[in-house]
Amino acid sequence: MSLALILLGGACLYLGGELLVRHASALARGLGVSSLVIGLSVVALGTSAPELATTLSAAFARQPAVALGNVVGSNITNIGLILGIAALVKPLAATRSFIRL
Repeated sequence: MSLALILLGGACLYLGGELLVRHASALARGLGVSSLVIGLSVVALGTSAPELATTLSAAFARQPAVALGNVVGSNITNIGLILGIAALVKPLAATRSFIRL
């Protein structure tokens, strides 16, 4: 039963994100917004929507620790993933004097 709920939740998350991005893009194009702004803002909105839903749900349930943990954990994960992928693509060179400091 738990596995079925996890799969159902994942499917709902995927479909909800897909619909959000598709309709937000269509709305922005209809308003005459450039493709670059659409891409940047829709991607930002699409990736932040699950965190927003979780935080609002926790806030309405009077669970501020869950809301705070969600925000902090999401930011740590996003920063770690970005830095990790960037380091894999182009490793940083460090000199001996830099390492000593």
